[in-house]
Amino acid sequence: MNDTVGQVILVIVVIIIVIFVLVVVARSVRIIPQARAGVVERLGRYHKTLMPGLNILVPFIDRLRPLIDMREQVVSFPPQPVITEDNLVVSIDTVVFFQVTDARAATYEISNYLGAVEQLATTTLRNVVGGLNLEEALTSRDEINGQLRIVLDEATGKWGIRVSRVELKAIDPPASIQDSMEKQMRAERERRAVILTAEGTKQSAILEAEGHRQGEILRAEGDAQAQVLRAQGEAEAITTVFSAIHKGEPDSMLLAYQYLQTLPKIAEGSANKLWVIPSELTEALKGIGQAFGDRGTPKAGESGTTPQG
Repeated sequence: MNDTVGQVILVIVVIIIVIFVLVVVARSVRIIPQARAGVVERLGRYHKTLMPGLNILVPFIDRLRPLIDMREQVVSFPPQPVITEDNLVVSIDTVVFFQVTDARAATYEISNYLGAVEQLATTTLRNVVGGLNLEEALTSRDEINGQLRIVLDEATGKWGIRVSRVELKAIDPPASIQDSMEKQMRAERERRAVILTAEGTKQSAILEAEGHRQGEILRAEGDAQAQVLRAQGEAEAITTVFSAIHKGEPDSMLLAYQYLQTLPKIAEGSANKLWVIPSELTEALKGIGQAFGDRGTPKAGESGTTPQG
């Protein structure tokens, strides 16, 4: 009976020792994931920072605080009302990109670094935008982002945090201001459309006038060239006729006959109501009469009677 009790006690002691050893091993061995860091406190004081991998702690003496994410984090803050220099309230959404570079400083230098970054971003944003009017705030996002990043990076450096980028996600002016801006933009677009239409009409009129002028110039040049060619043709015809007349040596009867043929052409036309008989007509008729008279008069040595057989 005593042997049975002793064996039971021994088994219980062995079980307790095994459980104790397992607990000690569990509290001594820590595996830190990649891109994480753990702060170890020994007897309540900072001891060391555990890096990714397998780490050994002293059980019941060392205490591991919650792991800290060492990756770059993105935090989007809710819209913040900001008063501009011209006393307009705008709602601004901010996005901050930051990374914990020192786990010890992020643990002991600030109690809640996420809340601290949010509050610091809000106050800095109000200071920066408060010195700008609405138009400058809407068109100077890059400058505002740069100023916010510089201020936040300097302020959070002692907390073991590096602010890499700050972005203004949205800037929403009041509804009344948005309506006024839309009306202004609509009026500006309409003004540009009217200007473009007027310029198009002007260019069209200029091109049409230029085309008409070019057409008139070309038409006048064509008429001038046609007149020159006609004059050259008439001159060549006159020269040819004159040469032919001189070569043919015409007598006065032929010239008088040609003159008579030309008279009807002079009288052509509906405007010729009065005919003027030139003095040359009598001379031409006289020449024709003399020609026929000379042809009918016998020459010297010839008799005027018909010879008899």
